Amino acid sequence: MALSRRQFVGGAAIVTAAATTGFTPGRASTPLWEEYADAPYTHPQIPYVGSAGAHRGARRLPAPPVVANVLAYGATPDGSADSAPAVNRALAAAGKRGGGTVLVPPGTYRIDGYVHIAESGVVLRGAGSGRTTLRATRSLTELIGPYGSRYGGDKSSWSWAGGLIWLSPRARHASLVAAIRERAWPFEGWTGNRRDEWRTLTALRPARRGDRTVTVEDPSGLTRGQFVVLRLADDPAHSLLEHMAGGGPGPEAYTWDDKTKLTSYVPYEWPVRITRVEGRRVRLERPLPLDVRPEWDPRLVSGVAPLTGSGVVGLTLEAVETPQAPHLLDKGYNGVTFQCAYDCWAEDVVVRHVDNGFGLVAASACTLRRTRVEGRGSHHPYFCREGAHDNLVEDFRVAARTVPAPAGTQLHGINVEGLSSHNVWSRGVMETGTFDTHRGMPFANVRTEITVENDGRHGGDASAGPLYGARFAHWNVTVTNGRAGLVRLDTVAPYSATVGISEVREFDQVDVPDFAGELHARLEAYGAPGTVRPRNLYEAQRSLRRS
Repeated sequence: MALSRRQFVGGAAIVTAAATTGFTPGRASTPLWEEYADAPYTHPQIPYVGSAGAHRGARRLPAPPVVANVLAYGATPDGSADSAPAVNRALAAAGKRGGGTVLVPPGTYRIDGYVHIAESGVVLRGAGSGRTTLRATRSLTELIGPYGSRYGGDKSSWSWAGGLIWLSPRARHASLVAAIRERAWPFEGWTGNRRDEWRTLTALRPARRGDRTVTVEDPSGLTRGQFVVLRLADDPAHSLLEHMAGGGPGPEAYTWDDKTKLTSYVPYEWPVRITRVEGRRVRLERPLPLDVRPEWDPRLVSGVAPLTGSGVVGLTLEAVETPQAPHLLDKGYNGVTFQCAYDCWAEDVVVRHVDNGFGLVAASACTLRRTRVEGRGSHHPYFCREGAHDNLVEDFRVAARTVPAPAGTQLHGINVEGLSSHNVWSRGVMETGTFDTHRGMPFANVRTEITVENDGRHGGDASAGPLYGARFAHWNVTVTNGRAGLVRLDTVAPYSATVGISEVREFDQVDVPDFAGELHARLEAYGAPGTVRPRNLYEAQRSLRRS
């Protein structure tokens, strides 16, 4: 589709609402969407995220039959005694029965420990976030111990890990907690504390990003419905990292070798289910996120057994109100965290007075729906890290803090880092925070139909490498304070799309591109949030999937 006028700023193509042929705000779809719809799985700037979320973004999530009530296990709804043991006994009993719903009737329950959902198919269900409250009295530092950083220094990893409601498979969780108590600071993902708990199922032949069917060398160990992990190792020239950044002269000229934190994130691990096996041809639940090339030793491997089909619904988790800790020294008054979880969810859940709100740590295909972070202010209201992929956060709110921020604290907002990809934040209201990336080159993530008071800042060590990989998309974003940083991408993020955001200007934290030269970024419908069509990139992709 022809464009009547283009400007180039910082190597990015800028297309304003007034400068696009065929785009009238509020009426016609943008030229970029028309272009995307012709090649939805391979577009250079917009990632395919139409299958993000539990059960590929299902509107109705499973509601297993009720098999336990926490009152029957000794929980007290008046807050007079510690109910954590009773809740965990009820959850364990549901797990032994093969899954089911554990009811938490209306009331306020004192929780002196943390709640662990360890078995697949188990749902913890309150009577609604306004009727059932779990009041947490202790931090993860008190309950498990200090958690240092595997990269050294005096940081507390509770600043980005763990939850007072923690959904993680029993065996993986036990090994993680044991490592923390032994001060052998672990990796947290699908292949164990030292990334060595996997075995090869088969090697893969070359394939392209967006393919749903791959050809394998040996299908004998593969079956329909099987959970596998795609493993891609980098080569000495770092061509895998270059590919994640979009390729071309900029990534090729970038210095990767000294980015030791970033290079520790590879091999890249992407969990997925197999939907069909026909000879050597294997169909996957989702399209490939990257090319599959021989130089990356591509394999399907077994990882740790995932937590699947589990969730938290209809409750508030309120931590005892303590002052927010200095930056990176959180004690672990954290909310709800999913770890090594797949097809899991939280719905109608509020967290209050927490250090960190909702976490996705090496979690994939999970949905957070109608969630809210409120109270005294959080470090990371939402965090998505350690190779978390294909997750959906929708109808979310980050409320304004109820007390002033103490000196030396930080607020990041909705965070993504650590080669995490194809995650979606949709239909949100952020009364505080920002679109945070902590470096670690996340790529192919979408934020759409969000209103934000853009007052947060990003973090990230220099050793973690670039802020962005390729194919970040910010679509229909209203910025209430006019700040550009971390929302307008076209001058900093390679192969990115910024569509329908407010007119903004740079102030406070200002970033520069990590990659030299042309960024191949797109800016459309600038200054026209709310009128751009489609309004919601994720929903439009879902509709395209169904058409």
